[in-house]
Amino acid sequence: MEKLDAIFLIGPQGSGKGTQAKFLAEKLKFFYWEMGGILREMAKTETDLGKKIKSLIDKGQLLSDEELFEVVDKKLKSLPAGQGVIFDGIPRSTPQAEKLLEFLKQQGRKNFVTLYISLPESESLARLLKRAEIEKRADDAEDKIKYRLDQYKNRTLPVLEHLKANTVFYEIDGTPSIETVRQAINHSLGL
Repeated sequence: MEKLDAIFLIGPQGSGKGTQAKFLAEKLKFFYWEMGGILREMAKTETDLGKKIKSLIDKGQLLSDEELFEVVDKKLKSLPAGQGVIFDGIPRSTPQAEKLLEFLKQQGRKNFVTLYISLPESESLARLLKRAEIEKRADDAEDKIKYRLDQYKNRTLPVLEHLKANTVFYEIDGTPSIETVRQAINHSLGL
């Protein structure tokens, strides 16, 4: 396989995509793009963008696509030239996917892979409820989990169609163990 420029890791909450993204970033020496962490990091800066992001986070609001791409632009430009990126938590809508791919191409990046970790909704719900029990996370109450899974289904699943058409696309079964999923990902990427 040619040198990869970007990997999009997509999957419902509870699919283990964050865990797999970290493994892969370490193995490939890619930058791990975890949207929530990047936004929290930028919110601490005293820049206009940082203050805007902090205000949105404090209100529990999502960034507009315009604000999101301001963040993407700033962060991508700060990475070493040619460093690959694993995106977790972006793109979340078809317009975001279109713009992100265009943006990456303008930077000279052109080899993209999408890893879709599929998981039945019942399994996502069970895993998230178990995590809520263990970690006592406020955002893991059953009604909030169901709302997030509905949001995922309605907004993110259409993104998959766009990524299928514009990237090398692999669907990975997310139901087995972490290690089995990791092996399936490595196999797909020829690692």
